[in-house]
Amino acid sequence: MPKINKWWPKGFRVWEDKKPPFKLRCQHRKSGAMVDLASFPPKSAAFYNECTRLEDAGKRQTAKPGTLGLLVEKYRGSHAFKDLAPRTRSDYQMVLGYLQPLSDTPLTRFTSELIVRLRDKAHEDKSARFGTYVKQVISVVFAWGKERGLVKDNPALGVKGVKRKRNAPKANRPWTDQEREIVLKEAPAQLRPAIALMMFTGLGPGDAFALPKSAYQDGVIRSSRAKTGTQIHWPVIKPLQVILDEAEPHEAPTLLASSRGQPWTEAGFRASWKRYYDQLKAKGSVGTGLTLYGLRHTVATILREGGMDDRTIADALAQTTETMARHYSRRADISAKMETVSAKFEAEIALRSEKVSNPFAKNVKPQRRNSHAVEKAKSIQRDEWCPEADSNHRHADFQSAALPTELSGHLTAGGQVVAASKARVL
Repeated sequence: MPKINKWWPKGFRVWEDKKPPFKLRCQHRKSGAMVDLASFPPKSAAFYNECTRLEDAGKRQTAKPGTLGLLVEKYRGSHAFKDLAPRTRSDYQMVLGYLQPLSDTPLTRFTSELIVRLRDKAHEDKSARFGTYVKQVISVVFAWGKERGLVKDNPALGVKGVKRKRNAPKANRPWTDQEREIVLKEAPAQLRPAIALMMFTGLGPGDAFALPKSAYQDGVIRSSRAKTGTQIHWPVIKPLQVILDEAEPHEAPTLLASSRGQPWTEAGFRASWKRYYDQLKAKGSVGTGLTLYGLRHTVATILREGGMDDRTIADALAQTTETMARHYSRRADISAKMETVSAKFEAEIALRSEKVSNPFAKNVKPQRRNSHAVEKAKSIQRDEWCPEADSNHRHADFQSAALPTELSGHLTAGGQVVAASKARVL
């Protein structure tokens, strides 16, 4: 990788937005203050003077009592902030930096109306997601301050996030089977193990890059989520095992390592992934909207389409609640499951119609129910399974210990669930 000549001063960071219009941005790391590059063009004398001003202000600035600046300063120094996951802490810092111009604003001026204006301004400046995130971070900071008697109320409480447009693309969409095949097949050697690990276990990027070598033993990945501490237990399926075995040996303490043999940082991997993904998009090999976190949604979607219930999906993703399992798998194709539901519904309607036409019948034998509908339901039940039905199905799972032990099989790199046995499980 060619060395980048940094033209910005030490203590600042510069990046380009990932979405159009791809604006260049500059931030003072210590204070979080943003440099207005429209007023202070990069590499100009005015730009360097502004950087010097922010650096000097950061050295001598003391937050005033009763202001947002002091509340934020105390929150940043608390364990509540320091114990956040690195990615979450970084995201919070970005929002707190965005709010830095309001540091001298008295806390008494923060009302629900002001929070709404800040949310909408952030939406206009960046995106709907950022607008909602600004509201959420303000709520977190004020809630922390209220518990400690620093503020009387949380003005962000009850304020809604930015309403998502109905036709707006959904974030972190599941990858298609074709996209998974292409990405793995053409991925550079240093990226393939990390992509495969997330693709075949549902681990988020943060957990995947922090996974120590010791977590992978005897063909099983055992760890816990950094965010919740929930147990992770994934018997490694064949496609992932092959890729991990073929990976270049390295001395890094983590399971995944860069081409230099050093542990991947999340930011470093995302930068490499973006370059690779942009190349695939330019060739038309994959669609838009592929994200690393989308692989977590992909695993949940495949599990649901394979007939797994919400509790099983939650265990596979190391989620404490079934609500999040439903969130991750909400875009699954449930057409096969609904064939069974429809057949059962048809049989029930036939039974009820027969009761109406023959109200004095003491007992209606099962064989007299609409035989076509009943046989259709039975036929589907022999081949499919849904969590609400009395019978199981013949699909295999991911071989996770969190999944039913009676089922076995593996997920191929093509995304097809392959059954190891066609015997019906009773």
